[in-house]
Amino acid sequence: MLWDVFSTVQDFTHFFLYLDADRILHYFWMFLIFDLPRYVLLDLLVIFIYLPLKYIHRHRDHRARQQLFKERPLVSIIVPGKNEGKHLTKLAMSLRQQTYSKLEIIIVDDGSDDDTPVVGRRLKQQGLIDYFIRNEERGGKASAANTGLIYAKGRFIVHLDADLHLNNNAIERVILPFMIDERIGMVGGDVRVRNADDSLTARVQAIEYMKGISVGRSVASMVGMLRIVSGAFGAFRADVLRDELKGWDVGPGLDGDITLKFRNLGWKIFHEPRAVCYTHVPNTLPKLARQRLRWDRSIVRFRVRKHVHILKVSKNFRMLDFLTVFENLFSNIFLNILWWMYLFQIVFFDSEFLLRIFVINYFLYLASNIIAYIIALCLQGDTLRLKDYALVFFLPLMPFYIGFYLRVVRTYAYMSEFICKSSYNDTWNPWKVSSIAKKEGL
Repeated sequence: MLWDVFSTVQDFTHFFLYLDADRILHYFWMFLIFDLPRYVLLDLLVIFIYLPLKYIHRHRDHRARQQLFKERPLVSIIVPGKNEGKHLTKLAMSLRQQTYSKLEIIIVDDGSDDDTPVVGRRLKQQGLIDYFIRNEERGGKASAANTGLIYAKGRFIVHLDADLHLNNNAIERVILPFMIDERIGMVGGDVRVRNADDSLTARVQAIEYMKGISVGRSVASMVGMLRIVSGAFGAFRADVLRDELKGWDVGPGLDGDITLKFRNLGWKIFHEPRAVCYTHVPNTLPKLARQRLRWDRSIVRFRVRKHVHILKVSKNFRMLDFLTVFENLFSNIFLNILWWMYLFQIVFFDSEFLLRIFVINYFLYLASNIIAYIIALCLQGDTLRLKDYALVFFLPLMPFYIGFYLRVVRTYAYMSEFICKSSYNDTWNPWKVSSIAKKEGL
């Protein structure tokens, strides 16, 4: 048995060491040409540019904090949701413990049939929230958020999911960038996984969020190509959101949609990795697939159809917006097609070395995930918990999770949206609302 293992390792080592440059490129072009730059080289910008700049600008950040607490602008917190009664008390307490306290908390009940009305009215009576608004008929998340926007009087709007828990300085942190740069129109908070201990599915998502949100969005923000501010925790200039854009449009993917609308108006989009919140994620693979189908379909619905004008040269054409949308489509759709082509190549044309190519690919992607995880730890610094370090033991699952599972789900989502426009049939929005959105092309 031991001899068989040794012989196999020796065989793989011999195969790899005697590959010439042409063969290496032939067998591993997907990783070397596309995934290595995306998953490793760009992320290294955090170590060599982003973190040093943060240190250099620490005095600027301190002055911005002084300005924030001197001006004390009102911040309106909008929390739309359906059947979120079990989460509302914890969220309200979390908001009342914030280091920045000039808050206006608005909870909008989108036609719930649980105890949300009872909980919401009790929180209002206790003075823990400022408004509890109930829509008797469900209109969808965008509709509920827009209802809250009518009541909001703050200079800044923060949109939150009801199941969040926020670090005590999260609101302060997410507002500070507005004090630093008046050209910033939106700021995204750093969303992390709260229920990582629930299952393996939740744990791999915790690693994915650390890499994709903390690191990925920080890099995108630094180069001016951030394409999405999470709907779970995002801050907006109220004058732009309320007066110019008139709120959110309906549909899954409304966070990416509103981000592109801000970009269209010329505003800068920023990600703040120190504004930390924790959210519940799906704890089984079927539940996760339903969530990701909705997310991935929105890429086709909003980038390919609704906002395709960004890719066309016109009087309002902006190269940075073009590159942002193009990179999104290239990374998610085009590279997904290339991955299937690569898989077809190694299965049908390189089948003699299939197992060896697969194993070497596994270790290449594992190494890239380890590097990204280390970078995420450096970026998140003093906001980390002990359980975040324990995720290192689950890194070996990431090549299978990201490389296969998510790609299969993504492919099905794209095909169903291109062919059937399936996002309009998603129960995430009421049928009546989706039918109007489909008719209006929203």
